[in-house]
Amino acid sequence: MFEKLLNIFKVPDLRKRVFFTVAILIIYRIGAHIPTPGIDITALKGYFEQHSGGLLNLVDMFSGGALKRFTVFALGIMPYISSSIILQLLTVVIPALEKLSKEGELGRKKINQYTRYLTVVICAMQSYGLSIWMKSMYAPNGSPVVPNPTLAFTLITMLTITSGTILLMWFGERITERGIGNGISLLIFAGIVAQFPSAFMELVLKIKLGEFNPVFLIVVLGLFVGIIAFIIYIEQGQRRLPVQYAQRIVGRKVYGAQTTHIPLKINPAGVMPIIFASAIILFPAQIAQFIGQKVPIFSKIALMFAPDTFLYLFSYGILIVFFTYFYTAITFNPKDLSENLRKFGGFIPGIRPGDNTTKYIEKVLNRIVLPGSFFLAFVAIIPSIIQMWLNIPASIAYMMGGTSMLITIGVALDTMKQIESHLIMRHYDGFLKKGKMRGRFQ
Repeated sequence: MFEKLLNIFKVPDLRKRVFFTVAILIIYRIGAHIPTPGIDITALKGYFEQHSGGLLNLVDMFSGGALKRFTVFALGIMPYISSSIILQLLTVVIPALEKLSKEGELGRKKINQYTRYLTVVICAMQSYGLSIWMKSMYAPNGSPVVPNPTLAFTLITMLTITSGTILLMWFGERITERGIGNGISLLIFAGIVAQFPSAFMELVLKIKLGEFNPVFLIVVLGLFVGIIAFIIYIEQGQRRLPVQYAQRIVGRKVYGAQTTHIPLKINPAGVMPIIFASAIILFPAQIAQFIGQKVPIFSKIALMFAPDTFLYLFSYGILIVFFTYFYTAITFNPKDLSENLRKFGGFIPGIRPGDNTTKYIEKVLNRIVLPGSFFLAFVAIIPSIIQMWLNIPASIAYMMGGTSMLITIGVALDTMKQIESHLIMRHYDGFLKKGKMRGRFQ
C-alpha cells in the first residue's frame, strides 16, 4: 500500500495537484481558528460549555468547528451550497434560467455567477443573525461574549464572516480546477475529519472518569466499523444493464459485435442529497435559534426542529429522499444515454432503441433510486438513534454517525478514484490489485 501511495509523488502533474489541495486545506484549517473581531474568547468558551448540544453541534460539524469559535469561517461553505440548491430549483421553474443552463459552458458560467451573488446575500442574512446571537450571549459568570455590542460590531461581523465564506467558495473552485477531487466536498470533508480526534478523546476521557464501561467502548468501535463497512458496501453497489453493439464498418475496418454494460449505482446521487437536505433544514432552524430570544415564536420553532425530535428526523428524511431523486434527475439523463447508444449502434437486449430504451432505463433507475434514497435517509438519522440508544454525547454520535461518515467516506472514495485514474493513465498501478475503484456511475 505504501508503494501505491509513493507512486502519487512520481507523477509531476498529480504531485502538484495533491500538494496544492493539501496547502489549501491547511489554510482553511488555520482560518477556522481566527476569531471575528470584538469577541471575548474566554466568555465564548464558557457559554458553549453550558449550552452545547442539539442543533448547534450539527451546524458546527459542517463548519469544521468554526461556529463554536466564531471564526472568520463560522458559516463554512453551507451558504454557497444553499444558493446552489436555490438556483438549481429555479432552473426547473424559470424558463429563462432553464434556457441558460442549456447554452453549454457560457450558460453554466452565468448561472455560477448568479450563484455567487446569491451566496453573498445569504451570507449577509446569516451573519447578521450570528451577530445578534453573539450580543445575547453571556458566560456562566455573567461576562458578555461581546463587550461592546454596537452597530460597528454588527457591520464588522457581517463583513468578516461573509468575506470568509466567499474565500472558502473561491478555495473550493480552485481545488476543483487545479487540485484533486471536488473542492466544495473536500472542504466539508476536512472540517468533519478535523473533529474526529477531539470526539474520540472526549469518549476516552469519559471512560477514564468511569462514566462509561470499557466494554461500551468496544461496542461503540464495533458500531463505528460496522457503519463504515455498510456505507462502503452500498456506495460501491451497482446494477449493470447489458448492452450489445452490432457489427459495424468504419472506413476499411470492420468492428465486431461487442457486449458491455451500463453501471447504475444503487446510490447514484452520492453525498449531495445529504448536503442539500442539511443546508435546507438547517437554514430556518439556524435563523430561529439566532433570533429566538427576541421573538418567542422562533424559539418554539427552534425547539421543534431540534435534531433529536421526530419532526426534525421526519423532515430530514423526506428532504433526503426528494433531493436524491432531484439530483439524480439533473445529473443523469436517460434520454441522452439512449440517444448515444443508438448513435453508436448499441442496444439493450430485448428492448427497442429510442423511446423504449429511455423508458426502460428510467424504470430501472427509479427502482434503484428508491432504496438508495431510503439508505441515505436511514444513514443520516443514525446519530440520533445512537445517541438515544446508547446515551452517548451528541458530539461523538454525530462524528460516528451517518451524515458525517457518509460524507467522509463518499468524498474519500471519489478522491481516491480520481487519484487512481491519474495513476492508471500514466501506467502506474492503482490502489487495488484486482479491478478498479468505482466512481459515481462506474
